[in-house]
Amino acid sequence: MRLLHTSDWHLGRSFHGNSTLPQLREVLGVLPQIVREHGVDAVLVAGDVFDHAAPAAELYGVLAHAIRGIRDAGATVIVSSGNHDNAARLGFQSEWAALGGVHVVTRGDAFRTPVTLTDEFGEVDVFAIPYLEPMLHTTLYPDEKLRSHAALLSRVMDEVRALAAARGNRSVVMSHCFAVNSSAPEAVAAAGEGLVWDLTAGGIDVVPAEAFNGVDYAALGHIHGRSTLTPQIRYSGAPVHFSFSEAAKPRGGWLVDLDADGYREASWVDLPVQRPLARLRGSIDELLGDDQFAVHEASWVEATLTDTVRPIDSMRRLRERFPYCAHIEFAPATLPDAPQTT
Repeated sequence: MRLLHTSDWHLGRSFHGNSTLPQLREVLGVLPQIVREHGVDAVLVAGDVFDHAAPAAELYGVLAHAIRGIRDAGATVIVSSGNHDNAARLGFQSEWAALGGVHVVTRGDAFRTPVTLTDEFGEVDVFAIPYLEPMLHTTLYPDEKLRSHAALLSRVMDEVRALAAARGNRSVVMSHCFAVNSSAPEAVAAAGEGLVWDLTAGGIDVVPAEAFNGVDYAALGHIHGRSTLTPQIRYSGAPVHFSFSEAAKPRGGWLVDLDADGYREASWVDLPVQRPLARLRGSIDELLGDDQFAVHEASWVEATLTDTVRPIDSMRRLRERFPYCAHIEFAPATLPDAPQTT
């Protein structure tokens, strides 16, 4: 069994006022080719399909086109909702979609009915867990007080492990969360880079990666850079760059292979980067005149200007050389001399 683990498509997101839809169309259009070339049996999308709870009609068309291409290439599609998705809207008509090999998992209790895939070794159960807000999912365990995402998700995983043991199949979990290795707390800061903070919840609730132990593979979403917490617990990251903090991070997905005994290995497959990101630093004269920056003239550019005095009309001037300059920071190398008083 070969799975392609992706997440965080964020259809509808902008990048410093620029639409990311052209890049997403290109990247998602490559997925059918990957399915064919690598013999992918199922494509997983671990949450945040859309960037907003009320996506524009055009975005549904983009999603439908991407899924149709994957299905035509021969792979099953399993999608779970993330914290940016409106679960009810994303899951509309999911019952009928499942008849066509497209499983959209948005109900809080849907993990109790796994999507079952079959290969020459038998069955693989995919337990897709949508993003679970504790205050909105109290009916899952009405007699237990699970006030944090970590507590609720850990409880769900206890049930998943029990279900998996009873069913006796190989097991895969999909979850949209902020997981870190509790044995390495310094990883929290690194893993959190580029996250979109949920202000309504007061921030991201950290979940220990150990919560996902006991299954053959955990396909996680929410963090936009790829990350390997353990060989069997991974983030794929987003398919395109959504912030300059992700500039050095590759875009792609994990090809996950399961054999008769469960997890065998995971390998990385790159997705195309239509326009790379560059973070440049120097005075405005250096950025405009130095040949070393010529390679970035077609890139999205974040310029940090080190001039002592803020240059006049800096964005217009920079865009004469870097047409895709999207953001400017001002960080003078030295402060101007204070005026003398007598």
